[in-house]
Amino acid sequence: MAQILVRDLDDVAVERLKARARQEGRSLQAEAKLILEQASLLDMQTMRKRLDAFRRRFGGRRFSDSADLIREDRDR
Repeated sequence: MAQILVRDLDDVAVERLKARARQEGRSLQAEAKLILEQASLLDMQTMRKRLDAFRRRFGGRRFSDSADLIREDRDR
């Protein structure tokens, strides 16, 4: 079975993955493996269908830019 090494992964991403793994009762390695396996199953056609459904659901709506709110929260 093949192995991969992911270098320079953001610390925040690792912490989120660890939390997700704990929540699901899996190890970090098992969680990462599952995520990669699931991602490899998605083909471009499936992704386009999902994106089209998302566009239909939210099409025409205008969303505010949250950057100001994020900056304000970070400055606390």
